[in-house]
Amino acid sequence: MKILIIKLGAKGDVVRTLCILPALKEKYPDSDISWITKENTAGFLQDNPYIKKILTPNEEINQKPLVFDILINFDIDEEACQMAEKISAEKKLGFYMKDNFPAAFNLGAEYYLNTLFDDELKKSNKKTYQEMMFQAAELEWKKQKSEIFLNKKDKKYAQDFLRNNMIKGKIIGIHLGASPRWPSKAWHPSQVKEFIIKSRKKEYNILLFGGPDEINRYSKFAEELGNEGIKIFLNNPQNSNKEFSSLVNICDMMICSDSLALHVALALNKPVIGLFFCTSPDEIEDYNLLKKLVSPMLKEFFPEKSDLYDENLVKSISASQVFNEAEKILNKNK
Repeated sequence: MKILIIKLGAKGDVVRTLCILPALKEKYPDSDISWITKENTAGFLQDNPYIKKILTPNEEINQKPLVFDILINFDIDEEACQMAEKISAEKKLGFYMKDNFPAAFNLGAEYYLNTLFDDELKKSNKKTYQEMMFQAAELEWKKQKSEIFLNKKDKKYAQDFLRNNMIKGKIIGIHLGASPRWPSKAWHPSQVKEFIIKSRKKEYNILLFGGPDEINRYSKFAEELGNEGIKIFLNNPQNSNKEFSSLVNICDMMICSDSLALHVALALNKPVIGLFFCTSPDEIEDYNLLKKLVSPMLKEFFPEKSDLYDENLVKSISASQVFNEAEKILNKNK
């Protein structure tokens, strides 16, 4: 049994779709599973025992015919849908393009598709993303988790980071970057600063995560704090996917918006405080690890105005509220 998964999109979406793998193996124990994803996301799939082969769109899929028993496309973008149509498979599930609009191969995939184009359904929907993907793949949803598998090299990278920075004690990871598509996903810097000051007074270490797009902003932020005598640590914004994951893994907890870091942390079994300003908290599976803090203004923006920036919105979850929840998590096992 040869199974192909297509999931190219945003890194966080790829990570949270990994939960499909144990369910596929349970239903098809003798299957070989291949996964097509973008090159800059493939690292999250490395060392995964459920995946036989990781492919990228520019590889042999464009050079020779591929034939599978089952193809599941979890993406609605044009590139993925075109691949889903081009590749031969006895059974196809998920999404394809029809008259330049995404369509569903099967009835199970229609519900998720409808949530993307029907604002009222989007507002009323209580199914998580994972549950909807299981429905699209015609699998039984049992709250299966995604996993990221760190090898010795990955773990050594994180241990070297701790040693080189002489970090001892509890670590709070913070990743509050936001896609330009949802500028109000990111917590306001003034609230972040207030939270960090409260945390440092309790001698918690702060590890601020950023990517290439956040280099200047995060460096300036850290410098401003340093000038006030407040020390924090930064990851290398050029970290590979597995290096990023290894640093999340050494944190005692993460604070982040509905973003990549949230899904990575959950995949590593880390407690998370998730901040929701303009996206649906109901679509995020908590796995008994995620504390959702929802802006009191969310209903004013979700989903019709999710793409707008509003300063009052991103200030609407207080530093004190987040800090109090962080204290509960960090002191839980005392």
